[in-house]
Amino acid sequence: MIRLRRAMAVAATLLQIGLASSGDAATPETAIIVKDQAALRGAPRDSARQQAVLWQGEAVEVRGERMDYLQVYDYRRERGGYVHVSHARRVRLSEDGAAELLAIVRFVRDTPGAEALGIGFTAAYIQAAPAATLRGGAGIEALDALGTFADRLARRASSGSAHNKETAAILSAHLDVAARYGVRFSNHERADRMQICYDGDAFRRVLAMQSSAEQRARAALALTRQECVNPDLGPLERNRVDEQRAEVLDRVDASALPVFMMNRVLMRRAGVWASLAHQRARSGGAADAAASRALAEFAAVRRSELTDQDLPAYNDAAMRVSASRWAALPASPAAAGRRARIEAAPGGPGETCISLIGANDAETPLLRRCTYGIVWAHSATLNREGNALTLAVQPTDTWCELWVFRKEPGGWTVRVLPPAATAPDLGYAEFAGWVPGGKQMLVAREARAEGKYQRNFELVRLDTLAVASRAADPGALSAFQRWQDPSWKEHTVSLR
Repeated sequence: MIRLRRAMAVAATLLQIGLASSGDAATPETAIIVKDQAALRGAPRDSARQQAVLWQGEAVEVRGERMDYLQVYDYRRERGGYVHVSHARRVRLSEDGAAELLAIVRFVRDTPGAEALGIGFTAAYIQAAPAATLRGGAGIEALDALGTFADRLARRASSGSAHNKETAAILSAHLDVAARYGVRFSNHERADRMQICYDGDAFRRVLAMQSSAEQRARAALALTRQECVNPDLGPLERNRVDEQRAEVLDRVDASALPVFMMNRVLMRRAGVWASLAHQRARSGGAADAAASRALAEFAAVRRSELTDQDLPAYNDAAMRVSASRWAALPASPAAAGRRARIEAAPGGPGETCISLIGANDAETPLLRRCTYGIVWAHSATLNREGNALTLAVQPTDTWCELWVFRKEPGGWTVRVLPPAATAPDLGYAEFAGWVPGGKQMLVAREARAEGKYQRNFELVRLDTLAVASRAADPGALSAFQRWQDPSWKEHTVSLR
């Protein structure tokens, strides 16, 4: 068996297709298996012994036909046999058969569960079509379909839904079929399960060609999936990856897209630029431009045009932007005149040390605490009574906590109010206003952790940080209607 190696004119590498060919002048007929667990039998009868199990998308060489069976040879298994005609489709790997193969690819493209089959027919089309055709619109369409099949197959394999042994075996077989056609996948562990991702080769080719706006958008969205960023990357490698993701997304003309697809590109951009804002602040660089870009991209999303499947992505983008939004806000000049204030200074390697400074003794801090998170010192807000102060601290690019300083009889203490009572994942907690009396404050919290999403507006006690009352809508709490902070209301994303 000689594997097909058709050079794509737009790339230096070769696409290896596992379709059978021969050294003879006449190319043998090929068939593609269209049914999972198709039996390769030793004789053309249903009662004959099963030699092997074939899967959709696999290519075999046709050597004859007997009754209602095709006599085939499987080069991968180095075994011949018979396959029922209903389990395989003959294909012509010549120029006159290319149009029919592309029509099948179009038909299968949006059929869930038929990804391996689609990859097989796309590979057959790429072998059959002439090079001039592959450089044009039809070739771009084929590569777009190939990437779509591979990306959707990776999503299925990483869905995390409960699979029985049969469905797990089918998924494994489909991944193996795709890999034999040269489709490569990467995997890493995320949230205690394996995340499988397509390496994106076909989509990168689409971006390098004269593709349409929608084709470029699909490619960019597939190449910048957040869940496919390796969580084990170090800070420098992660920053490089996010810079590349931002560059890929900027190659898409969002204004030329249908509104629902434009929303997806804008949400992805907002999340990427929010991460870049955190990384730049962490390295000591200017983060305001990146954070402002994230806010602008998110603000451009047309919420009324979001599809049902895009609502979780919209909420996730909002949390990513909210976690880094302080980078876009300038420090308040009036904050320095308060009775107590926050000063941040470098500590140990990677640390920032926070000092709570009183008005009467600037040399002796009232309280000092160090953290490896980013301290947004200009977020500090002191209440009217002077017995409580809040501060935003961002440990990761997707998690922002609210530190609450409180004056007690024995001195000042600090406690952390996280977005949710789970391991840091995706979310923020932000100060929303002081309630007169110095005993309560208003907090907005939003998080997605352990597979659950929640957004609450809360009335919180200062002494214990216990929630006195909460609601999904701030209008349902009288305290929010009366005491919410005007600055918070102006800048927060939680009121979207």
